[in-house]
This record gives sequence, C-alpha cells and structure tokens, in this order.
Amino acid sequence: MSEVDDDLLDGELHSEDSGNQETITKVTGMYKDWFLDYASYVILERAVPAIEDGFKPVQRRIMHSMKDLDDGRYNKVANIVGHTMQYHPHGDASIADAMVQIGQKDLLIDTQGNWGNILTGDRAAASRYIEARISKFGLDVVFNPKITEWQASYDGRRKEPVNLPVMFPLLLAQGGEGIAVGLSTKILPHNFIELIEASVKHLKGKRFTIFPDFPTAGIADFTGYNDGNRGGKVRVRAKISQRDKNVLVISEIPFSTTTSSLIDSILKANDKGKIKIKKIEDNTAAEVEILVHLPSGISPDKTIDALYAFTNCESSISPLGCVIEDNKPLFIGVSEMLRRSTDNTVQLLKQELEIKLGELEEQWHFASLERIFIENRIYRDIEEEETWDGVINAIDKGLQPHIKHLKRKITVDDITRLTEIRIKRISKFDIDKAQQKIDALEEQIAEVKHHLANLIDYAIAYFERLKKEYGEGKERKTEIRIFDDVDATKVVIRNTKLYVNREEGFIGTSLRRDEYVCDCSDIDDIIVFTNDGKMMVTKVGTKTFIGKNIIHVAVFKKKDTRTIYNLIYRDGKGGSSYVKRFAVTSITRDKAYDLTNGNKMSPVLYFSANPNGEAEVVTINLRQVGSIKKLKWDLDFADVLIKGRTSKGNVVSKYTIKRIELKEKGVSTLKPRKIWFDDTVQRLNVDGRGELIGEFRGEDRLLVIKQSGILKTIIPELTTHFDSDMIVLEKWIPKKPISVIYFDGDKERYYIKRFIVENEGREEMFISNHPNSQLEIVSTDWRPMAEIEFKKERGKDRKDNLKIDLEDFIAIKGISALGNQLTKEKINQVSLMDPLPYEAPEIVPAEEIEVVDEENVSENEAIPQKDEKPIEVDLDPKPKSKDDDDLDIDDKGQVTLF
Repeated sequence: MSEVDDDLLDGELHSEDSGNQETITKVTGMYKDWFLDYASYVILERAVPAIEDGFKPVQRRIMHSMKDLDDGRYNKVANIVGHTMQYHPHGDASIADAMVQIGQKDLLIDTQGNWGNILTGDRAAASRYIEARISKFGLDVVFNPKITEWQASYDGRRKEPVNLPVMFPLLLAQGGEGIAVGLSTKILPHNFIELIEASVKHLKGKRFTIFPDFPTAGIADFTGYNDGNRGGKVRVRAKISQRDKNVLVISEIPFSTTTSSLIDSILKANDKGKIKIKKIEDNTAAEVEILVHLPSGISPDKTIDALYAFTNCESSISPLGCVIEDNKPLFIGVSEMLRRSTDNTVQLLKQELEIKLGELEEQWHFASLERIFIENRIYRDIEEEETWDGVINAIDKGLQPHIKHLKRKITVDDITRLTEIRIKRISKFDIDKAQQKIDALEEQIAEVKHHLANLIDYAIAYFERLKKEYGEGKERKTEIRIFDDVDATKVVIRNTKLYVNREEGFIGTSLRRDEYVCDCSDIDDIIVFTNDGKMMVTKVGTKTFIGKNIIHVAVFKKKDTRTIYNLIYRDGKGGSSYVKRFAVTSITRDKAYDLTNGNKMSPVLYFSANPNGEAEVVTINLRQVGSIKKLKWDLDFADVLIKGRTSKGNVVSKYTIKRIELKEKGVSTLKPRKIWFDDTVQRLNVDGRGELIGEFRGEDRLLVIKQSGILKTIIPELTTHFDSDMIVLEKWIPKKPISVIYFDGDKERYYIKRFIVENEGREEMFISNHPNSQLEIVSTDWRPMAEIEFKKERGKDRKDNLKIDLEDFIAIKGISALGNQLTKEKINQVSLMDPLPYEAPEIVPAEEIEVVDEENVSENEAIPQKDEKPIEVDLDPKPKSKDDDDLDIDDKGQVTLF
C-alpha cells in the first residue's frame, strides 16, 4: 500500500500546492461516529420490533394515530397516513406500506376496500381508495392512556407513546421481519389460540411448546425450528392432492410464496425438464386453487414429489428471533418471548387494577363525604361565613365528627368539590340511593382487591376471555407434519437420452450416432463397467471417457442393495478364474474401482446386472488341455453368496475357460422387502418406522380402501401418496374376500356384499355412486362378524342387537353386485366384532438367500439394460485356425466379446 493510502487510513492527508502545505482535517472519527449513529438508528427506529409491545416505531405510530382519529367509523388510509407523519419523520409511502402489512394480518385493523391479497401477491389499492379503523380486539388489548409512558415526538410538538401497553403476545401473533445494519430479524407468525393457551400454561407453571402458523396455510415440518433461534429451519410445503390420474390440485401454498411465484417456479422446472406437465390453470380467488394437468403416462405420485423437489412447492425458512430491549438488540427464542410478554401482561393488568382501585376509592371517599355533607346539613354552616377561608374552615369543622371511617384525610380539594354541589342535587338527595352507591363501590373495591391478591388467576381469566371473545375463526391453518426427504434423483423426469460407444469407451448425451442406452436426467449418476474389470460412477455429461471396451452402462442408484452384479473373471494372464456376486451401494464419484484381484490382464469372462438379485445358471466350457476329465459343467449363481465388491470371489477353475454360456435365466435370490407405513408422514418406508404391513416380493401388491367406497391394488412404491380418507392399507391376498356393509342412498336400505378383487391395478367403486350412499364397515378378515344396533321406535321396545356372520349371510359375488339387504329395520349403529377363527391357506415361499447388510431403496426403476444379454467371453490359448469358431486372447490380453 502507498504512503498516501497509509495517510488516508490515519485520517489525515498532507499535500503541497504552490509551495503552501495544505492540511485536510481527520475524518476517521466522524465516519466512526456517524456510521455507528446511523446503524443504531436503523436498528432501533426502523427495522427491529420492541419486545415490550411487539411494534416497530412506524407501526406504533400508525396505531397511535388511528387511536387519535378513532370515532368508531372508517377513516381513509391516506388521512391516517398524513396524521401519522406528525409522529414519523419519513415519507407517506413507507407508512402506507407498513399499514397495509398490519391490515393484511387481520388482527388489529378492520379493513374496507382492496387491501391486496397475500395469496396471489396482488398489491393493495392506493391509500386514497381504502379505509380502516381499529378492530375491537385492537381497542381491547393495545390502548390504555392511563398506563402508557409518553415522550415528545420528533419535532417536540406532540406526545407519542414510548411503548403501547399491549396485553397480548402480539409480536408472535403477527410475526415480524426486518433488515438492519449488521443484523436482521425474522419472527414467524404463530396461532392466536395456541399463544393464549401457552400463556395460560406459563402462568400455571407448566411447560409449553409453540410452533408457527401461517396465514397461507400449507404444511410445515417444525423438527428443526429450534424455538425460533438462530440456526433453526422450518420446511414448508404446498398442499397438493390428486383430483384424478391426470390432474393435481394445489389448494394451499407455502408461507413466503404467492400463487404467481409458485406457478412461475413450476413452469421453469418444466422448461428445464425436471418435471413434465401439460398445462396449469390458476383458479385462485378467496381460496387457492391451482390445477396442474399432467400428460398421459406421467405418475401423479412422482410428480407431487418432483414439485416438492424442484419448485417453490417446498421451501425452507430460517427464523431469527431478534428484538429490542432497553435500546439494545436481544436474540431470544419464541418461548422466552412468550414468557416475557405474558409476564409483562400480568404487570400491565396489575397497573390497571391499581389505578382502578385508586379511582374506586376516590369515588367511595367523595361519595361518603357527600353523604355526610348533605345528611348532616353541614352546608348550612357556611351561611354566616363571609370569606372563602371561613367557608372552608366551617365545612372542615362540620365534617370532623363524622369522618372516622374514611380511609384518608380530608383535603382542601375535597371541601372545594363539596361546595360545588348544586342546590337542586341537595334538595333531591336520597340517602338510600347514596348508601346503595357506596355499597356498590365497596363491592367493586373488594373485587379489585381480590383480583390483586390473586393476580395470576385474574390474568388467566383475562386470557381465557380473549380466547372466548376473539378466538372464533382463528383455528390453526398450517398442518404440522414430519416430512420425508424427497430424493431428487428418483422423481426427476428423465428426458435426456444417454448413449455409449463401447469400443472407444465414451458415454454421454451427445453421442447420438452411437448405441442408445436409456433415458436419464442431468442430475443422474451413471455406473459403467469395462472389460478389464474396472468400474466407475460419474455424472451425466455430454461426452465422458471411461475406458475402452465398455460392457455395461446404467443409471446408478445410491444405497441400491437390490441390484446384484454377477461376475466371472480370470486372475491375470494365466491364473485361475473366479466368480463373485456383489452390490454397489456407495462409491466415490469418478474413481476407477478394480473388481478383479488387481493383477494385470485380468479380463471379465462373464458379467450380468440383475435389478432384483436374479441368479442365473451358466455352463462353463473348458479348453481341452492335457488330461482334463471334466470339460463342461453348470454353475448356479444362487450358490454364490453376495459379498462386497472388493472380495476376491470363489474359484471356478484353475484351467483355461473356453466359453461361458447362459443356460437358464435366474429368479430373485433376495429376501422379500419388509415394508412399514408411517402414519405421521403418510408414507411407506423400509426403515422400520410405523406399522409393519408385510413382506413383499416383486409381484406382491398393496390393497388400499377409502371411506368413499373406492379400492385399488398398487405396487408398494415408497413414493406413493395416500389420501386422508384411506381406511384400509394392507398386503393384498388375491383369494381373500372383502366384506362390506353399506347404506345405499338410492334404495335407502343397508346391504351386505362380499367379493374378491379381480382387476389388479384398477381403481373401482364397490358401493353405489349415489351421493347419499355411505360405507359403514369394511373387513378383510376371512370370517368377519358384525353387530347391528337398532334404533328405538316410539311406543316400541328396542330390539336386541343382532350379531351376523357375514360369511354365512352372503356368498362371494362380483364387486359391482348390489348385495343382499341387511334388514328393513332402522339401524342406529353397525360395528365390527372379533372375527371367527380361521386358518388361512399357507403360501409356500420360494427359496430365499440371505443378503448381507441389505438396505432397500424406495423404488426399483426400470433400466433399459435389465434385459440385455449377459456378457459371454470365449477364450482360447491356441492360435485360431480356419476351422475354429472360438476366439482367443491376443498377446496384449485383449478379449473379443460375442
């Protein structure tokens, strides 16, 4: 750095001009002070709310101005903004924007006109067109001039509140957000009713937990909320449901988004090929309704997950609890905010009661003096007095014999007030009414003293009153749920084609003249095997060199233990041959792994990739050398244990293998997958969370029955979404009957039917589609029992409950059959009983082989290579003759593949 720069840092610069030395005054101190003043001003006066009342200064001044103007009628917002400028030294635009934000929270301000839409992001109309007044709730909890501390406004002409006496955790109810100099705050809004209930729990000394509740509703995972402190995170999602197989409905949106931004993010994801949609319709009005139309053949379940993975349908919010306390920033969690707000409310209530008590005691004191003054006709004592002092002394003297029961001494002001009583009032004075007034005041005083003595109970009753009067319609909007992470690689639309040049060793999306492999996406990993026993996993690219003589290419799935690779290789140029089976679950990307024993010239003799752990049978053919007796035999891969990819494998033969032929395709050797259903997240999983549904092989399906009378059988994919009206979810046994009792809306009768699901994969309705039809019970037991409770008819005895064996009542019919009428009597209730004992026919499973450390993945996606033929290699140590069809290894160890 130059000397001039050093001088600048010191804040002083010396220069010569025409021989005269000129000194520039230091500015370091000014910059330091000015910037600190500016930062303090922005933090304290603009961006961060106070913990006492939850308001930023502009919000506090708006509410104070509205109170100044309040006459019960609506005021133009432009008028309120202009009035607020007497207290707030900034432009009208900032005041109007702040007021619109308060109004949109629908808590403190009653609004009239177009105040914008938080769902669509539409702005409010100009302030001259819209009107506002303080809400009843705002008047109840925000204002009380008697307990308000006042200060001079910025120009000294008026008084404004230091803090408003807010007796409610308003900051948590409304939320707050601001960016200051060097810090920011983001306090998320919480539910009105839950805040009151948490305040009551705090007053009772109980623990409480509060979570945000957003005006846009949606679904939220608060697992990482961290009480709203720094470092916390909230995941919010749109509420997406399936209207039919080609239409998704977004009915609620995440907080901090709008329908416009949400639709834009969906269109961008579609343009980038992450998802595939046909069109979007935005029917949002008072409620959100965005229709996402899907092309035929696109999975709705996958698309829902893709919307969460690649669009604003899921977003993350990082809360940061920063408030102002004693003119300093304070970082605290929402629980502590609530505790402080509740304690502050208790103190404000105490101040209110103490002021009220003082006022009541003053009223009682003067009412007692008035009664004494009139009842004892002390006013006559002043008739002879000629001076004011004489009048005061005469009244004081007349009162003295009667004031022993008073709670304080009589002052000159008290006597002066007595002299101001009109003659008309004295003449109409009623002693009984006066005593009744005093008695009523004494009751009120006793009540206030009771409240002060039991302040916590009084505060609890106060909060309960707020909940009763203002809680209607303020129930929780945001659904609390724990989210499963969406694996983007499993839900992305694969709209890019992958190609391979096996001989030259290239893979990529730009090799259109070469062999097509499969569809993929730009976020996929690709696993590649070469003939020299090497394996590599790499990202999808336009053109990537792997190594010459590629024998297998596929999309790689992390933690995939169900894809098993069968491999036979020769160890070195003249070594023995080995067989191994392995899965590839985790790797380092772009690292070449050696699957052989590591010796040079160790070629692959046989290779196959098996998506479901299939184990084929191959025939080993040896070259006739010397006195070898057995030149041909079968090798069953099912006899080979699945081990790690680094294992050496089992010896096949120490002699030279001439050829390996596929004799018989294999069946899966993996044990069935155990699948659980987690009711918390409404998802299937293989991690043991929730209720175990059963063990599933590749052909097994799930039976799903809904309360609406619809059933279907589905493949148990972990990405499947389940509707909230699902009542049955279990492993489907094709020969197992389903028993149903339902009310037919058309015939207005109850019917029983039993049927077997014959059309797997098809969604079918098994009750009549009349709007009044209602499913009563459904059972998948072999021999279900039901109990019928009849209604009591007027003038008749109630009929005894009827127990029904559904198997005896009706034979198995088709799913579309009406069924048999249950009874003509009026039914009060139908309930299932314990089923009769029955031994289900035993299903003998195929032979199973245990897999070491098996971890199931969420979905076995179809890879085009799964049907490609295994790699068969023909090795011959002899030079090839004209009549020999076999192929040899050349001197360089190269293998010619069929």
